[in-house]
Amino acid sequence: MQTFMDDTGKERSTPMLDEDGRPVHNQIALESRARLIEQLCAMPPIKPALDGLIEHYGPERIAEVTGRTKRLVPQSDGSQTLESRSKRTNRSETEQFMDGRKRILIFSDAGGTGRSYHASLDARSQQRRVHFLLEPGWRADRAIQGLGRTHRTHQAATPLFRPVTTDCKGELRFTSTIARRLDSLGALTRGQRQTGGQNLFDPADNLESEYAKAALVTWFHLLISGKLASTTLVDFESRSGLKLTGEGGVLVEDLPPIQRWLNRILALPIGMQNAIFDEFLGLVEARVAAAREAGTLDVGVETVQVDAANVEDDHILRTDERTGATSHLLTLSLSSKVKPMPLTRVLAMREWATNPQFMLNAKSKRVALAEDARSFMEDDGTVLRRVVLTRPTRRQYRLLADMEESAWQPCSKDKFIRLWEAEAEDAACQTRTETVYLATGLLLLIWSSLPKDRLAVHRIVDGAGQSWLGRIVDDADVPGLLKTFGVEAELKLTPEAILSAVQKGKPIRVERPFPMTIKRSLVAGEQRIEICGEIGAQVEWLKSLGCFTEIIQYKTRVFVPAKGSYEIFSRLLSLS
Repeated sequence: MQTFMDDTGKERSTPMLDEDGRPVHNQIALESRARLIEQLCAMPPIKPALDGLIEHYGPERIAEVTGRTKRLVPQSDGSQTLESRSKRTNRSETEQFMDGRKRILIFSDAGGTGRSYHASLDARSQQRRVHFLLEPGWRADRAIQGLGRTHRTHQAATPLFRPVTTDCKGELRFTSTIARRLDSLGALTRGQRQTGGQNLFDPADNLESEYAKAALVTWFHLLISGKLASTTLVDFESRSGLKLTGEGGVLVEDLPPIQRWLNRILALPIGMQNAIFDEFLGLVEARVAAAREAGTLDVGVETVQVDAANVEDDHILRTDERTGATSHLLTLSLSSKVKPMPLTRVLAMREWATNPQFMLNAKSKRVALAEDARSFMEDDGTVLRRVVLTRPTRRQYRLLADMEESAWQPCSKDKFIRLWEAEAEDAACQTRTETVYLATGLLLLIWSSLPKDRLAVHRIVDGAGQSWLGRIVDDADVPGLLKTFGVEAELKLTPEAILSAVQKGKPIRVERPFPMTIKRSLVAGEQRIEICGEIGAQVEWLKSLGCFTEIIQYKTRVFVPAKGSYEIFSRLLSLS
């Protein structure tokens, strides 16, 4: 190419020609192209996912229900034969999968219409389906239809959905689109589109949510401040073509929307993509975790599966005068067997975990598998490294700084296996029981009267197929809720309910053995549990239970010591 100046003085380029008017070619570029073509032609062909799976597992183990009329089937001697297929072939393959003669099913959009592949109670094979969403595409309605093939009514077990991506973080752009559209269209509940995502995706997977949009604004500010390790402002603007600053280096008011930002990220080198997404997802997950802890995270309808559930009490809160519909507060007794994680699974997890370590708690003598988790990033750019602890009965996230100051320490594999098996065996013999209060029935008209700090809607399902849909109410909020609707009922509070409410900063009212308010108070720079009310005649008795007093600003105040508070409340409530 050669450059020239046009009539306006702007520099332009045009193909270079020789004296005979023939194009001039760069010989170095031509040679590089020839070497590249030679190298590409020498590489083995990349098989499509369908053919690769069939070659790996064999056609005798895979049922293929697609729109293909012909396919190449690998033979034992390494050759391939051309096989013709018809509509009857698809029907036969479906029957073999549902009967259990073929354990693996691959179906496409063409094979996912009008057929059911769920663990039907009428099918011979009722094993749980594990549904890998290999190529979600851009159309969420088709993804819903495909997922609905394995999740329907009259099934022995619900499927496990696993969207599949590579380690290229840019692919999150595609799964995020599916997550957002599933949330907007409604996803899978008993084979219907009635609720939100039904926990198919984590809220952090939706990169177009309100949490993600707020995180992106923070990411822009950190980029301008030079606090990101993934890229610089000049480099990012040059590579992405996005203009983020105006005159004086000030952030422009009309920032790029998150959809455009995600699309531009896909054009960056893979290493830079992954680094940017790690920082961005750290900001997103920090916001999602904060919303989850505050109880404001909207995750749609959460299903709580238990072995047995019994209605212990039923209080009618309100009856609609026009329709006669009622709102109830149910007292449910829930019980479920503890199902610890098998040792084989946690050892398998260690093979693909990032920086795995066998850990032992020196105080409790419990073990856990620790691995690196995605770091949080604060709004000032501070990176908080986290680890996830996998224990026999639960998983929990901890900050790395907290782990270093805790009783967790590395241990040998033999000791880990021995203690894990002992704890799992002990847990398998246990049954968890709890009592919950569920506001159910006609909720819309009483929604504003329910507690504001726990907005999630739950569906409680027991082993017998009974289900209850509503909002769970904390124990400490039950007396106030009944009083709001004028329901006279004796509900006995437990020490656990009082301590839980106080830890959340929620004052709780107790009427017996005498009217009092139990709350958390800040005194001399420390948080204390205080008993307030007309306590003049009760001071000596409360001190005999283990409470202590202080005179502050000429007023005697009664506090419950943190150590032994459970026993004090147990004795206090036993006299009510």
